Amino acid sequence: MQNSTQAAAPGANRRAQLIALVQSRGAIAMLVVVALVAGIVFPDFLRPANLADIVSNGAFLGLVAVGQSIVIILGGFDLSVGSMVGLGTVLAAYAAPYGWGAAMLAPVAAGFAVGLVNGVLIARARMAPFIVTLAALLGLKGLALVLASQDLLIANPGFFARIANGSLLGLNNLIWVLLVVYALGAVLLNHTRFGAAIFAIGGNEEAARMLGVRVERVKILAYGLSGALAGLSGALLASHLDSGLSGAGTGYELQSIAAAVIGGVLLTGGVGTMAGPLAGVLLLGVIDNVINQVGTLSPYYQNLASGAFLLAAVIVQTVLTGRRHGASRAPGSKRRRLASGGAAGS
Repeated sequence: MQNSTQAAAPGANRRAQLIALVQSRGAIAMLVVVALVAGIVFPDFLRPANLADIVSNGAFLGLVAVGQSIVIILGGFDLSVGSMVGLGTVLAAYAAPYGWGAAMLAPVAAGFAVGLVNGVLIARARMAPFIVTLAALLGLKGLALVLASQDLLIANPGFFARIANGSLLGLNNLIWVLLVVYALGAVLLNHTRFGAAIFAIGGNEEAARMLGVRVERVKILAYGLSGALAGLSGALLASHLDSGLSGAGTGYELQSIAAAVIGGVLLTGGVGTMAGPLAGVLLLGVIDNVINQVGTLSPYYQNLASGAFLLAAVIVQTVLTGRRHGASRAPGSKRRRLASGGAAGS
């Protein structure tokens, strides 16, 4: 009986590893499949210029999705990011006459401050993330409208405009910014104590607290980071458009959540990567591009397709999570974890 249990254990372990791989890399595989199909149906789709446009156009949402993914892994979410993008474009337009540095710094600093306030209310005052960030969404949107009753054109943007519209080594600067931010996000999550604390809190907040994790501080900093990245997205959008638009970023709060979930980040927290949300952002961009290539379809079909992908992703994640937990409870798995000091389950 013991031999059969030991024989079943490696199989259960391999099954759990396979499920985890599909859960974390499924969006990347889906992106490749959809892109290949689109390339077959539309010959112009795989042109380097078109692919570069998809990535650069998705950079603004992509930056927001980095912060959103970190907050979701932590066990929360941030509904204020879309309004922060709009306010960020307005603040950049106001600061542009003082130089490109001020135009880039003002939205990032404002976003970080707003995120810290959100984090304090959520972590210290124990208020619900939905209420806090929804209130911030409405407040920031109102502030942006007050500051800019109409579009604010940036006169003689100079170098500030080249930040988003220039190129380096043949690639648009937005692509470089997107790749660098996602690389830094991956390092933060996987190779720092802060990242380990985020996963620990998202997995089991009380257990993390008992292990000495400073839960409140980590939450506050995570929301501050989310706000700062939304502000950065707004600054780059202002650079791209040479203007401040109070309505810019509308819908980014939900699209960033969709990109994260499609990319394998669990809404329950504790599980996620940076590669998955990036694939989710690009997948949404590919869908939008394909609809534009068709030409006869309304842009509203993009929302329909995004909703379908999100629903499918949630269903698949639910099924995979159940099977993964089932595999971890297979005969012999508990004995292995005890024998290894619990490392397999941490």
